[in-house]
Amino acid sequence: KDAGAALPISFPSCEDNNQIELTQSSENALGRTTSKAFPFKFDRVFSTESTQDIVFDEVSQLIQSALDGYPVCIFAYGQTGSGKTHTMQGPDTISADEKDAQVLGIIPRAVKQIYQNTSKLAERGWEYSLEGQFLEIYNETIQDLLAPAARAPTTGKQTKLDIYQDSEGHTRVKNVTTVSVDSAERVHWLLARAAENRTVAATNCNERSSRSHSVFTLYLQGTNTLTGESSSGVLNLIDLAGSERLSSSGSSGDRLKETQAINKSLACLGDVIAALAKGNRHIPYRNSKLTHLLQESLGAGNSKTLMFVCVNPSPLSAQESLCSLQFATKVNSCQIGTARRQAAS
Repeated sequence: KDAGAALPISFPSCEDNNQIELTQSSENALGRTTSKAFPFKFDRVFSTESTQDIVFDEVSQLIQSALDGYPVCIFAYGQTGSGKTHTMQGPDTISADEKDAQVLGIIPRAVKQIYQNTSKLAERGWEYSLEGQFLEIYNETIQDLLAPAARAPTTGKQTKLDIYQDSEGHTRVKNVTTVSVDSAERVHWLLARAAENRTVAATNCNERSSRSHSVFTLYLQGTNTLTGESSSGVLNLIDLAGSERLSSSGSSGDRLKETQAINKSLACLGDVIAALAKGNRHIPYRNSKLTHLLQESLGAGNSKTLMFVCVNPSPLSAQESLCSLQFATKVNSCQIGTARRQAAS
């Protein structure tokens, strides 16, 4: 927050907690300051007083859907430094201590909830196996955050990770590391390992700016030994790289190339959203690795999809916040079809 400056974001009082207003000030040629208010309405708005508990409570039923056999996808979008990684993972240092449990993000909370519910379902004959993978998309290249130094045995070069469609038409990645998530605590190791390997760098907007999109995927396979039923769910939790204007980021050299790649892939995401909103027959999923990898969650599949849009309340970020809220409005108007449960009996 900037000392002495009024925050440009406010939260109009309403029962549904679904409104936010951004006020943008500008100075004309005569030196007079004028203000314009931009009101927005979404499914839910979290104020600066909202805790991680409150945020997760809003999505807990969606997490349950993955256990029930649905494909589920949750995005975090916004400018760099707006709190996306904190929302998805929590603080930089993840601890299993109860003291830190209040600030944990969606990923560790989601896994904990799933384990609690699988224990209850075991009484009804259900047995589940959970497998996780953690990827990043950096400069339009997919990298494995759990084994980034993996080398091909014959060439000694880094193993190439390619996107492909499996026999059932699902989007998958070749040669990626998949880890059995056999305890709720195991996810802390996954997050710590991924955080060590994720590409970050300092820009004018954020001293630890994520320079890549991260995608955490949890596959849930369930079988009921009493009835013979089975279910297959998947949970995608995506922390998008921060959007930022080149003029604001102060990027040059490698940072400039990264910023251009980030903005291009986010623009491609916007193009996909726009094409879906218009009902176009052709959706440009393959224009970027991000939209290609997540096409099942963006209308090509039958996923339950939710997007968090994070905004920075600082007056210096008012323009970026306005752009994010306008993008959120576009996303909110988009229909991606009806989710279908992946189950058999």
